Amino acid sequence: MSTIILDTLEFATKLKAGGFTEQQAETQARAIAEIVEKQLATRQDVEAWEADLKRDIHESENRLEVRIKELEISLRKDIEVLRAEVKRDIAETKAELIRWVVGVGILQLTIITALLLKLANQL
Repeated sequence: MSTIILDTLEFATKLKAGGFTEQQAETQARAIAEIVEKQLATRQDVEAWEADLKRDIHESENRLEVRIKELEISLRKDIEVLRAEVKRDIAETKAELIRWVVGVGILQLTIITALLLKLANQL
C-alpha cells in the first residue's frame, strides 16, 4: 500500500486551536496518521485492485467461452449420434413393414389361388 501523506503538525495545530492540550493534539494526530496509513486505500491501491478484478473477469469470460464451445461440440456429437440412431430405427421399421406387406400379399395370393382352384374343381 502506498503511503498517504497526512500533515500531522497542521492537524495537531488545529486541535490545539480548538482547545486540546498539546499532548492531546499530538496523540490524536499520531493516532489518526496510523489509522489513515494502515486502513485507507490510495488511488494506486484502488487502481491495482481494479486491474486485478478486470483481469480475473477477463480470465473467467475466456474460461466460460472455452467451456461453451466444448459443450457445443459435445451437443453436436450427441445430436449426430441420435440422428444416426433414428435413421437406423426408421430403416429397420421400414424393412419390417415391407416384410409384413409382402407376407400379407403372398397370403392373399395363396388364398385367392386356393379359392380359384376350388372353384375350378367344382365346375
